[in-house]
Amino acid sequence: MRRARIHILGASGSGTTTLGAALASTWSVPHADADDYFWLPTDPPFTEKRAEPDRVALMRAIFASRPAWVLSGSMMGWGESIAAECDAVVFVTLDPAERMRRLEARERRRREGRPLDDPAWDAFRDWARSYDDPTFDGRSRATHEAWLAALGKPTLRLDGLHPTADLLDAVLRWDPA
Repeated sequence: MRRARIHILGASGSGTTTLGAALASTWSVPHADADDYFWLPTDPPFTEKRAEPDRVALMRAIFASRPAWVLSGSMMGWGESIAAECDAVVFVTLDPAERMRRLEARERRRREGRPLDDPAWDAFRDWARSYDDPTFDGRSRATHEAWLAALGKPTLRLDGLHPTADLLDAVLRWDPA
């Protein structure tokens, strides 16, 4: 695959950011993560949302005008104008039990030994578990599937259980045309 504007999305913990960083590094293009635009920088993180128009404006100022970039994470419901400028999409799925295992391991690393017994972690974990529930009305696999269908971009579907190097190779070999 040639250098392009690629959007990589999937459930939290599926490996979208890891794959996005690997692809951007291989291509020597900017890598952006939707969370960095969705959330304001706070301590603790992920507690205050950035205003929707400011998210897109910041993306446009930092990377969107470039001829090639990689964007990981979901922009469903707020970043459609950026997604419309993508050349192609990579949709990463992962077994729910493995996703939750990865999320807990990631959170333990972030907390550097502090316990996972606070309401913010509990709420995030419950939200992340809901992704594979077809009746959940928030960001879910079903809403991602519908969003992808409406977006109408070439989409490569990958199983995040595979090693990052294999996923990267699949993207690099893909011809979305």
